[in-house]
Formats: sequence, C-alpha cells, structure tokens
Amino acid sequence: MHELPAVQTAEREIFSPSQLVRLARNLLEDAFPLIWVEGEISNFSRPASGHLYFSLKDAQAQVRCAMFKPKSTWLRFKPADGMRVLARARVGLYEARGEFQLVVEHLEEAGEGALLRAFAELKARLAAEGLFDTAIKRPIPKLPRRIGIVTSPTAAAVRDVLSVIARRFPLAQIEILPVPVQGKEAPPAIVTTLAAASKARRHDVLLLTRGGGSLEDLWAFNDETVARAIRACTIPVVSAIGHEIDFTIADFAADLRAPTPSAAAELLVPDANEIRRALDHVRVRLQQWIRHHLHVLAQRSDHTLDRLRAQHPRQRLRAGRDRLASLYARLHRQHPAVTLTRRADALRTGIERMHAQFAHRLQAREQRLSELARTLNAVSPLATMQRGYTILIDRDTGTVVRSVEASRHASRFRARLADGEIFLAHDK
Repeated sequence: MHELPAVQTAEREIFSPSQLVRLARNLLEDAFPLIWVEGEISNFSRPASGHLYFSLKDAQAQVRCAMFKPKSTWLRFKPADGMRVLARARVGLYEARGEFQLVVEHLEEAGEGALLRAFAELKARLAAEGLFDTAIKRPIPKLPRRIGIVTSPTAAAVRDVLSVIARRFPLAQIEILPVPVQGKEAPPAIVTTLAAASKARRHDVLLLTRGGGSLEDLWAFNDETVARAIRACTIPVVSAIGHEIDFTIADFAADLRAPTPSAAAELLVPDANEIRRALDHVRVRLQQWIRHHLHVLAQRSDHTLDRLRAQHPRQRLRAGRDRLASLYARLHRQHPAVTLTRRADALRTGIERMHAQFAHRLQAREQRLSELARTLNAVSPLATMQRGYTILIDRDTGTVVRSVEASRHASRFRARLADGEIFLAHDK
C-alpha cells in the first residue's frame, strides 16, 4: 500500500494512518528511554518462531508486550499467565495495527519469585563447589563447655535457646555474640563475628540463629559471604534459622542444621537427667567390675601363695621325706621276707578256712547221721525188744525161729534180748 502525501491546505494538515502512527511511535520512543515495568502476565503465547507475546496488567490497566528472539531464549525461567514479572522494555507502537506496546529486552521474576530464583542459583553454584559436602562437616561436640550464640540479643529465639539449655544442662556457659539478623548490614556483621570467634577459639560450638519471618526477612542468611564464613570458621557451626519449613544457604553450609532454635538447643547440650542416670549405671557397673577383679586377684594371690609355699625348702624337704617314706614302704612291701610272711599268713588263713569248712561239713554230716539213726532206730527190732520181746535164732542154721514147728528141727538156740543174748538147748 503506497503512502499518500500529506495534502497541504491553508486551513488544516491531513495525515495518513501510517504517518500518524509513525509520528506517534517516534514521539513515544523519544519521550521514553528504556523503562522498567512490573506487572502480572496474561494472554501469554509462544509461537513456533520463538517470540513471546503477552500482556502486563495491574488492577486498572494492561499493555501489550513482545519479546523477540534471541532475547527470549536467554530467560532463566518459564513465563506463564499469573506470574508477576519485572520487564525492561522500550515503549513503542505496532504500526500494522496502530497498537501501543512494549518491546521487552529483559524479563525477570518480581518480588519473592526473583529471590527464590537467586536462592536456587546460589545453592546450585555453591553445591557444585563442594561447599555443602558431608565429608567436610565438622563433628559437633557431645558435651560443649562454652557455646557462642550469634544472633540479635533482643530476638525471641535467644530466650528460647537459653531456656532450653538452662533446663537441660545448666553447667554450659553461654555467650551472646550480638549481630543484626535482618537488612543489608546483617551479612557483613555475621561474617565479622564468625571470623572473630574463629580466631579467639573461646567456644566449643557456635549457634547461628534467628526466629521466623518472610523470605525477605531471612535473606541475610542466603548471602554467599555468610556461607563462606561458616565454612572458613574453625569452630563447628550449628544453624537454626526461622521455622522448620524454612531453609537458607546458611543451613546447607553449617555443620548441623536444626529445624528451630529450641531444637538446636536440645541438639547442642545433653539432658542432665540422662547423664545422671548414665553415670549411676556406670557407677554400678564399675563397682561390679571392681568386686569381680578383686575376687579374681584374691584367688590369684592365694594360688600364688600356695605355689610359693609348695616351693619353700622346708615344704620341699617334707615332700621329699614323704616321697622317700612312700618308696621305703613300697620297697618294704616288696621284700622277700615280707612276701613270704604275707604268703604264709595267706596259707595259714587258707588252712584255717579249710579246717573250718571241714568241721562244718563233718558236723552237718554227723547231725544227718544222727537223724538217720533216730529214724532207723524207730523201725529197728531192738526198739521192739526194749519192750520185752526176744528174737530166737537157730544156732546151727543162724535162722530166726518163727514158729513152734520150726523149733522142732533145732537143737540149740540163741535168744537175742535187748541187753544181750542167752544160749539155750532144746530138750526134745
């Protein structure tokens, strides 16, 4: 489309749209250098060209913005609708549509978002250097005698820390090392105090602490110089910044991070009651150990004394005499005369035992014979003759005359009585 030349008349000056827009653009660009504008992103778009198009608005107005490539590729965050940003831009007009716009050359998050980004960048850089490595952390003493608290003396956190330490372990000495904990003057004051404490070496451990607050309130503890001062300190440093959910660069640089100031106090000092119970337990164990070892030593002493007595010349002489007497007794028992005497005694004892056995057997047999004799006597004819009976025997034939008829053939008889015999003649 070709521009139409301005028509000069005596009464008025007429502009074409392009002339008017260009004139307005030149006036705007001449009147406004690079400016900073803060607002909320809306209508954000990113076409394939890589350019960014969006509006910046507040409660009363909005302005169109464009950020062209390659400026848009250098952004360290991803813009999105609703994000509050700070833009450095040139004021101009988009001639094709005659629209007022800002040509953005630099864009960053505004307020807390910028702080969070700065926090993340510093944390990543220091972590890459190894400033937060676990291997370089210093051990925290289990029983610190003197504790230095780096904080504001008027802070509520100090009262919490002192209260907990007084309750748990009142023997610990506490020194307040006053510093501002907020504002631009806080980081250099903290760095100076840490360096002085490190040089003095008066403390066993340092506690860097303050109460809770916003990200801006805690920003002094996200300072790089503070982090490096913590690592350069020769004394172990415990950090307790803000609430449990708050994390600062100082927390990562410190040797130990506590979620709250009160929790830090509990981590720094032991519980006196637990120490007392532990000491009582150790005392009982030690007494038992002493009694046991005294008993062992007593037994060992008695054993040594017995061995010493056994090695005494008198005892050895007595033992030698006893052994000699034992050998003499053994020799005496093996002497031929003693052996013969012992065997003669054994033979005599055997003979006596045999005589006793023979007499016993003889007596038993005599008793048996008597019993048999009494039995035989009970059935013997002699017993019958005792009652007046007589046995008549033929002297010639020696037979017993059992009838009168038998006596007629005999001439001589022998009458057997209980107490003897009578000889008779038969008168035929």
